[in-house]
Amino acid sequence: MIHGTLQKIDGRPALRFERKLSHSIERVWRAVSVPAELERWFPAAVDWTPAVGETFEAAGQTVEVTEVDPPRRLAWTYAGQHHSFDLTAEGDGCRLVFTHVIDDLDTAAQTATGWETYFWRLGPYLDGQFISEEVAHEPWEELHEHYAQLLGVDPEPGRRFARVLRGDDSAA
Repeated sequence: MIHGTLQKIDGRPALRFERKLSHSIERVWRAVSVPAELERWFPAAVDWTPAVGETFEAAGQTVEVTEVDPPRRLAWTYAGQHHSFDLTAEGDGCRLVFTHVIDDLDTAAQTATGWETYFWRLGPYLDGQFISEEVAHEPWEELHEHYAQLLGVDPEPGRRFARVLRGDDSAA
């Protein structure tokens, strides 16, 4: 279930996830741009239109929508980091490429694992099924170790994060 890679965009590290989906580009566009659909598989409910220049607060950070080209591209910045969905029609389906420009390689494995778990929810959601966030996160620690090795980063920051989430008092 490893779909993420580490690349450079304008000299900055970026996580890239690519998925082939068996749904039309228009259907996938709705799943990535409509708030009621996003909240079924994405990390958080997003209250947006989306429209270029739109800004709002999410988890104490400003989000600014930077590009909207339905049904092909949606991009925004969150906490100064660029995120984007690029969709391409392929036969009866669509190819989705999600990119997240990151600032901190120390948390690259943790961030990649988080995105992997959310994208794991997208396919079933498009098929009319629901995978809870809790179920999606069950393989988190194993995925994190794979990503740490794949990306060549220290796994300890993500391990500490997982211990805190579990409520393990020895995480300090």
